[in-house]
Amino acid sequence: MGILYRELARPKGIMLELVNNQTSSAEIVSLRAGSAYRGVVKPRIHTKLTENPSKGLEFVEFCAKYGQTLLPWQEWLSEQVLRMQPDGRWQTPVHGILLARQNGKSTWMAWQILWRIFGLEQKLQVHTAHKLTTSAEIFYKIYNIITEHPELESQLVKKLEARGFQELQFTGGRRYIVRASNSATRGIAAPDSIWLDEAREYHDPDVWSSLRFTQMASPNPQAFLLSNAGDQHSVVLNSTRERALASILTDDLSLGWWEWSSPPEIKFDDSAQFWQGIAQANPSLGYTIHPDNIRAVLNDPEDIVRTEVCCLWVSTINPVIHPSQWAACAVEGLRLDPSADTWLAVDLSPDRRQAALVASQRIDRDRFQVQLLQTWTNPGYLSDKLIANDIGDWYRKFNVIKIAYSARTASAVAARLVPAGFPLEAIDGQAYATSCDEFVSAISSQRLAHSSQEELTNHCLSAVRLSFGDGGWIFGRKVSAAVITGAVAAAMATHYATQSDDGVDIIVA
Repeated sequence: MGILYRELARPKGIMLELVNNQTSSAEIVSLRAGSAYRGVVKPRIHTKLTENPSKGLEFVEFCAKYGQTLLPWQEWLSEQVLRMQPDGRWQTPVHGILLARQNGKSTWMAWQILWRIFGLEQKLQVHTAHKLTTSAEIFYKIYNIITEHPELESQLVKKLEARGFQELQFTGGRRYIVRASNSATRGIAAPDSIWLDEAREYHDPDVWSSLRFTQMASPNPQAFLLSNAGDQHSVVLNSTRERALASILTDDLSLGWWEWSSPPEIKFDDSAQFWQGIAQANPSLGYTIHPDNIRAVLNDPEDIVRTEVCCLWVSTINPVIHPSQWAACAVEGLRLDPSADTWLAVDLSPDRRQAALVASQRIDRDRFQVQLLQTWTNPGYLSDKLIANDIGDWYRKFNVIKIAYSARTASAVAARLVPAGFPLEAIDGQAYATSCDEFVSAISSQRLAHSSQEELTNHCLSAVRLSFGDGGWIFGRKVSAAVITGAVAAAMATHYATQSDDGVDIIVA
């Protein structure tokens, strides 16, 4: 028997047709009741639904018994993730749960952990997050709920806390453990449930992989990843999502995926379509989230709003270059002129495994273009001789005025070119900071043009700001946690293209 979760009120108003990506059936839900917007119960993207028996109702009743009323989406999700196979094992052993911030996923997780301790009497649960403070907050929430109810507190044997470690022990050998991510699997064997919070923050698969292996001997394990949308560096979340989207097209139920997110094409214009998209990413809208609180953050940086409010992926969270501004500079069919004055710039990554060469040319007095000419990749170490030879080939194709490089990363390449008389100039320190500022300024004012090269776009949208000097900044090669050699080279090439021939930019009558 399924959960009879509360239906949303359905008065006249804007109607949202929600269609998941595996079936043509549609669920029509009310979006507006007067001026009160309501979130959508069923996620926009989800795993195939089944009619297998579920323990969801047991969980809902447990919460109600101890004073917690679940939201409609929380009840619906509980019914899906707690479905059972005929042999009594969980239908789906791994689940990914995504929705926007402040919608109640931490509260749902806390009560799930409590129910598994006291309702299912599981022997061991392990909980971790990228930062211990995140999982510790859930730990204290769970502990406080237990101490507020004598029936639960009577089963608590001990609370342990140490650096990077927290644990609650209960009668019958039951344990709930919170571990820092770097020590999450230490001394752990056969946990019944695993909770990985803020999954988007994991930039390598080590912690998640090791946690999953601890469940190999568990008789009936389940693992949960909880997060909102991430960026290109969210390795664990991204790989899990890719697998989930592939499994949705089949009958594979080994991975459950429940993603409340706005359509990627959402426009922040306060229209009916905008609120439809917001309702799909915020199932608690109209219950615990007021629409005015959504409106209040719409002037924040676009990438932050897209990830935190719309639960949509971006190239980089809090990038220097905003995607919409970069897209506005795109010009279809843009080409370099071999006879025009050309400035080249080369940059190598700090580990010397990646490099990029960018060219810039003026289009007219006020505008210029940048083009990615070539990139180099080597899993070991790039050959400065090879790069220098390739730059020489490009030099002969264009009317090159100057070749810029960073002495910090490309001095070996420059040393190969100097004896041949190439016009090189190092751009570092304050000159580099100026170049970065000129590059971003040209993008925001649309004085820069580009041809939408995918690799250059990825580099530019991955660049992260690093403080430099007294109030200055630069593109941080290391802090960007991605390849940005194209962005750095484009900034250096911009430095020359933005300079006027006569040295005069502003004329005062």
